[in-house]
Amino acid sequence: MKKLLATLLAVPASLLVGHSQTAVTLSVNGVNPKHTISRHIYGHFSEHLGRCIYDGFWVSDSLNVPKKDRIRLDIVEALKKIQIPNLRWPGGCFADEYHWRDGIGPRNQRPTMVNTNWGGVTEDNSFGTHEFLELCNLLNTEPYVSANVGSGTVEEMAKWVEYLNFDGISPMSNLRKQNGRETPWKVTFWGVGNESWGCGGNMTPDYYADEYKRYATYARDYAGTRLKKIASGSNGNDYNWTEVLMKKVGRQMWGLTLHHYTLPTGNWGKKGSATAFDEQEYFNTMRNCLQMEELVTRHSAIMDRYDADKNVALVVDEWGIWTDVEPGTNPGFLYQQNSLRDALIAATTLNIFNNHADRVKMANLAQTVNVLQALVLTQKEKMILTPTYHVFDLFKVHQDAKLLPVSFSSPDYTSGNKKLPALNISASKDSTGKVHLTLVNIDPKNKLTISTSLAGVKFGSVTGQVLTAAKLTDVNSFDEPNKIKNVAFNGAKKQGDQLVIEMPAQSIVMLELK
Repeated sequence: MKKLLATLLAVPASLLVGHSQTAVTLSVNGVNPKHTISRHIYGHFSEHLGRCIYDGFWVSDSLNVPKKDRIRLDIVEALKKIQIPNLRWPGGCFADEYHWRDGIGPRNQRPTMVNTNWGGVTEDNSFGTHEFLELCNLLNTEPYVSANVGSGTVEEMAKWVEYLNFDGISPMSNLRKQNGRETPWKVTFWGVGNESWGCGGNMTPDYYADEYKRYATYARDYAGTRLKKIASGSNGNDYNWTEVLMKKVGRQMWGLTLHHYTLPTGNWGKKGSATAFDEQEYFNTMRNCLQMEELVTRHSAIMDRYDADKNVALVVDEWGIWTDVEPGTNPGFLYQQNSLRDALIAATTLNIFNNHADRVKMANLAQTVNVLQALVLTQKEKMILTPTYHVFDLFKVHQDAKLLPVSFSSPDYTSGNKKLPALNISASKDSTGKVHLTLVNIDPKNKLTISTSLAGVKFGSVTGQVLTAAKLTDVNSFDEPNKIKNVAFNGAKKQGDQLVIEMPAQSIVMLELK
């Protein structure tokens, strides 16, 4: 053990936070895994909000960065590296005031619009359907389109589906061809409204269920493209909404959404700073993050009563930390920095989704660029990758792999008389036989020694990466863009048939066994 402790990490000593050690026994079951971790759990969300689309993905002709048309290619290349499987657009609350025909045709003839939800800015509609689908093509990702139910019409959604997916002769396919696209895009993921309980129309669940069925009826499956229709689901712990939708809609939807944001203070009025917080606020933030486990479990249990075969997906298409905006920025633009704390939130949440892969089939972090828990931040020509980006880089190994059940008793992370599980884990086996474990230690003081037995798993070597920092408040800045990044991890060793892991405090570790 002394030899093992002496070879902990290939990282600077300043990152080895923690002054005490706790032992954990972990078992991983690799015998006949049943469930696949859908790659779509690793999806993202890009709304017309702040600087996500305009001055994010879609930049001025004069900006001196690599571009295709006005799509910023350094962002594209970064997102391709983490293999994003889908991208949700155009909202969010924006979706229910967006009329798609305003965003097609010659750009100099498109009408402007006021984004009443986010900052009251006037948009020129230069980024519309064709631009979004070209972005998805460059990203090699699947589009997830949210249709307007709140202020739109059944006809409007039906004709958008036809415009995108019909390969015959019709007014919409002819219009698409006139606008430069000969063949249909065959978009399968369609959201039927967004947050219909709130900004999407302030509806009751019964009223929305009827509206969903009406809109979904006319959203047609054209040849070669069967739609995956996603109903607007619950706001956090509104379990009645899920009950009503499952009872009244059921198998008429491919998926049902759930939205949950982690607020540091738990208060929408004063959410807390992205960078200036103490350990007590950190503890409260992680407690609010871990509510996702209860939400997913309880919503899944309701869905199970109506859908025992788990045909309807739980789609967590908005999640992440939401803090106060950075000082001096437009409060309607939701621009926030991204710290090690946010990386721990992302990794913990992804582990929760992985372990519920029987029901959670899709999720979308909010949001991709310059908004909320972003993967990418930009400042004119400069671009930085946030700690959250590096989490998705670590976790991409789970996409479409078989979930391996894990069993362990987590040590407590304590604050006064309150406690949280310090450790969370998920494991999978990919198509080549490699086994991957992602482990998160949220405790900022205590290291963990994890002794692991792996039933049905034979391996000869273990390699890994770790993401950590000296302080929970550390960020990647435009002056110091690589302060937090994934580095080699040498704290896992094969000992006989067992795997022993020495895990630092406040860290995320990904291990590969082969």
